[in-house]
Amino acid sequence: MPRVFLSFRKADSRLLRDRVYQTLADRFGAGEIFKSGESIPAGADFAGILRRQATECELMLVLIGPAWLDISDDDGKRLLDRPHDWVRVEIATALRAGNRVIPVLLGDATMLPDGPALPYEIADLARFQFLRVAETHVEDELDRLCASVAALLPDLGHESAPPAAAPTPAPAAPTAEPTVSMTAHVSDGGSAYQAARDQTIRLT
Repeated sequence: MPRVFLSFRKADSRLLRDRVYQTLADRFGAGEIFKSGESIPAGADFAGILRRQATECELMLVLIGPAWLDISDDDGKRLLDRPHDWVRVEIATALRAGNRVIPVLLGDATMLPDGPALPYEIADLARFQFLRVAETHVEDELDRLCASVAALLPDLGHESAPPAAAPTPAPAAPTAEPTVSMTAHVSDGGSAYQAARDQTIRLT
């Protein structure tokens, strides 16, 4: 189950949005990053998966470009004002679940929307500290974004390593057999015999 959810509008800041996704996927693994166009297979229940992922993710990054707030439909109505707008649904679902939600501003001049400009169920987004991915320093900003995600989810992308096998003990060195030194005392023409290895027999 992906732990990081990317919320975005398809028509807003596509190039920077794709850079963010690719950078996170390269750093933490694509399986940890949910992006609807990449993570939902053809024929799957789009609505069901989207809601479940927004509920179960640990971190939602809301990618906000210059057009995010005001993109409208053919009738001139803001997409964000539609009750079933998917971006609105994603954010509201994550907030209700108590998940951490971070606005990520794409571009140098993009501003965080004010609370009154947002639907009531996602108005808290305006109070959250944001991150920025600016075009003028995009590589540095992407590194900073990854560092922030890693700080919030320290084990993201790190699977549990199997326990290390116990080292094989080295064979014991052969024990040297002691040299036996013996002295025999022979008297009256007798003889002495010693049946031991490396023996020394001195007759006296």
